[in-house]
Amino acid sequence: MTLSAPYRTAQRLLASWLEGDRIRARSQVFALRTALAALNATERHSLSRWVAWLCVAAASRGESILGRIRQLDDMLGRMTFQALSQLPAGGPFLLASQHWKSA
Repeated sequence: MTLSAPYRTAQRLLASWLEGDRIRARSQVFALRTALAALNATERHSLSRWVAWLCVAAASRGESILGRIRQLDDMLGRMTFQALSQLPAGGPFLLASQHWKSA
């Protein structure tokens, strides 16, 4: 599988943003949103599945990153929420604690 340059950039920025400190993270949001906008539908879907696995890993440490993802990009948050329900591991315990609120 060959990953496109925009996908690799978005993945790298997203990982850095999730793992970084809050002060530096604010300065990365604009670059990250720009990188996410450059992705096509297939790449967004693939990225949401990757983020879903990150959510499972974070939940195993007692953390939740889905809220941060939803604040960053609502579409990615919704796609990640859907991907979580389709994962073989982690879906039930994560979905029970997440309540999607509409506007």
